[in-house]
Amino acid sequence: MSINETDDAPVYRSLPSSEFKRRVETLWSRYGECDLCAYDCGVDRTAGKLGTCQVDDTAHVSSYFPHFGEEDCLRGHNGSGTIFLANCNMKCVFCQNFETSHQAMGEPVTPDEIASMSLELQARGCHNINFVSPTHHSPHLVEAIRIARERGLDLPVVWNCGGYERVEILKYLDGIVDIYMPDVKWADDRSAALYSKAPGYWSNIQESLHEMHRQVGDLRMSDGLATGGLLVRHLVMPNHVDSGKRILEFIADELSRDTFVNLMAQYQPHYKARTEEFYADIGRRITSEEYDTLVEHGRDLGLNRLQVDRRHMPA
Repeated sequence: MSINETDDAPVYRSLPSSEFKRRVETLWSRYGECDLCAYDCGVDRTAGKLGTCQVDDTAHVSSYFPHFGEEDCLRGHNGSGTIFLANCNMKCVFCQNFETSHQAMGEPVTPDEIASMSLELQARGCHNINFVSPTHHSPHLVEAIRIARERGLDLPVVWNCGGYERVEILKYLDGIVDIYMPDVKWADDRSAALYSKAPGYWSNIQESLHEMHRQVGDLRMSDGLATGGLLVRHLVMPNHVDSGKRILEFIADELSRDTFVNLMAQYQPHYKARTEEFYADIGRRITSEEYDTLVEHGRDLGLNRLQVDRRHMPA
């Protein structure tokens, strides 16, 4: 059976209940000396202390709905069942959703409530459950998946993240997450620290991508919809084509030339990148030349599933 023709059931359907509960309990304990993401803050979020994500152990959801702006293989005809977690474990100065990711706009929720949201999205015909900015609340989400499974959830789970993960924590998601979808932003630590406040990002993302690919492999499809595997996004940035090239080279050489890679062209200088001179290097849209250079490089590397989309290019 090819990667484009599968009948995968969600992996979490097969995880033994006792193991599911063990994973939940272990992850929940990590809040006490938090090491859920690559920052490894070590703060006791259960005591109300805030991590770099600027939140304690209370999860907040800003919105949830069928999302039609995702890749075709996720949105299908009925949308991707997207649940936006408030706050983020990265602090990108160009974030287009900064009100949610930086300013904590959202309502407090329990795992039971997240499970109910997931089941509602399934009932509305969504093709998957897509957790956006999930990393800093892994315990809540794994518990929500466990509860929702008991109530009939049967959709692939998408881990839609910035890639600033910890391999040790990712291993607890093995057999729970169906589709990893990291937006791999930088291939150099200087830019990652300056623009995303994520020290050591490049070495970290390489390890994380290896682990994600080990768990789920290349992206698999059924009737045009993703059922499992790795989907890598890269938001092409102005003046950072060389970083993009290194990302594509790593994917081709270290992961698989069958990796599904979405080269996104819609960058705009939002938030601080729009107003602060300090970030003038990324204070403009990308050019057609920058985007086409990366497309050509990806094709030269033999990446077979490179998604090219120029609809968002400036006129």
